[in-house]
Amino acid sequence: MKTGVGFVAGLFLCALGPLLCAQQASVQPVATSLVSSAPASNAPTPDTTSQPTTPQLQQRDSRYHLAAGDSFDVSFELSPEFNQTVVIQPDGYVTLKAVGDVKVVSQTIPELTQTLRTAYSKMLNDPLIVVVLKDFEKPYFIADGQVGHPGRYDMRGTVTLTEAVAIAGGFTESAKHSQVLLFRRVNDQWLSAKIFNIKDMQKKGDLHEDPTLKPGDMLVVPKNMLSKLKPFIPNSGMGAYTQIH
Repeated sequence: MKTGVGFVAGLFLCALGPLLCAQQASVQPVATSLVSSAPASNAPTPDTTSQPTTPQLQQRDSRYHLAAGDSFDVSFELSPEFNQTVVIQPDGYVTLKAVGDVKVVSQTIPELTQTLRTAYSKMLNDPLIVVVLKDFEKPYFIADGQVGHPGRYDMRGTVTLTEAVAIAGGFTESAKHSQVLLFRRVNDQWLSAKIFNIKDMQKKGDLHEDPTLKPGDMLVVPKNMLSKLKPFIPNSGMGAYTQIH
């Protein structure tokens, strides 16, 4: 009986032998390809788990970016017949001599110079172009909320938050001095905001925390609690209370 079982098992192994060998042969190239594709160096792989999941605020480029309505002079050192003064149209394009319409909005001056060189290189050999910004958007800040004269103001030199409030006419009676909001654009999608207690700074006589504004900043002065409740307070001239019939 044992001999019969051994004989059957031997036949079974003999039948499976080619199949197992075929499977081993088919698996071997895969393992080889995986090993060959692995990096040869022992440098550790970057840890992606430590990457931040929330968008990080980035500082804007300090160079000026062209906007619609800006104008600039274009001078050709070796081909003065192409010299011109152009204005950026509302759609972001300018019309150039012998070239036609070229989109230049949001470019810096170095980027604009390269764009013009590329456009004129089709007719000029290595054109030497000088671009001089003639008229552009002046630095400004915006004051809104409970100030004497809300609006947009040009920045002439350094302006701090408290100076900006004074330029805008100062606080009104309904202003909440302790929660002045300062909004600053970080990029095209993000704004940063911070609350400043100007009342406390002025009370202490310490303006070390008075921030310096940057072009495009907006300050908003909210209403105080009393001004919010004032519409519901009876007029003292008509009597504090009125009998309800």
